[in-house]
Amino acid sequence: MGEKRNWRTAMKKYIRLNIIAEGQTEMEFAKNTLSVHFEPFGIMVDSRCVITSKTKHRDYRGGLLDYSRAKKDIINWIKEDRGDKPFFTTMFDLYSLPNDFPKFDASLKINDPYERMDFLENAMAENIDYFKFIPYLQLHEFEALLLANPDALLLEYTEAKNEIEELKKIVKSYDNNPEKVNTGKETAPSKQIISLIPKYYKNKVTVGASLAGYEGIDIQKKRCKHFSDWIDKIIEKVQP
Repeated sequence: MGEKRNWRTAMKKYIRLNIIAEGQTEMEFAKNTLSVHFEPFGIMVDSRCVITSKTKHRDYRGGLLDYSRAKKDIINWIKEDRGDKPFFTTMFDLYSLPNDFPKFDASLKINDPYERMDFLENAMAENIDYFKFIPYLQLHEFEALLLANPDALLLEYTEAKNEIEELKKIVKSYDNNPEKVNTGKETAPSKQIISLIPKYYKNKVTVGASLAGYEGIDIQKKRCKHFSDWIDKIIEKVQP
């Protein structure tokens, strides 16, 4: 029986999902956490950071400096993989979103954060214009996924129990919704963590990516509606 199950697993049909990540943290989270979540649904994840600059010998990746460059990178990856026809999605933060993003100025008039996300993602979908593209913006920043379960930070910062309790109070002040922790220069999710746990600044890539998903993403889906809707949309559209 064991051999038969292994044979069936090996023959299982997978659909590829390419995730264009804003930075190293998002890329590692996609490869190490989202890939595990999507695998039972027949979805195989690959991820790479968006290109920030190029030289003759090297591409430099990480950081959403301007939308036009990100769009070019997305279109190029779609062309590279045209034969396999994978799905594509993004992991970009609303925090510090470049103002050349499609319909960015118009979005500033929308007060409800979830309505604004839908508006911006629809604008991006129209701009990329590829039928297997599923845009996603993190509200407001990747670290919202960490704030969904601040106790996870104790695994790395064992001495920071009081600071983590303060983070919980901050989330509670935003209707207990980590996605609403806002996008100000001093109040964005990463800034809130760094102000209380300065060590996070130096190792946010490894710590952020691993701790945001060390128990999977059930807590994040429960507490982060926009993130949860994105995950569910991918499964609905992508799974074979």
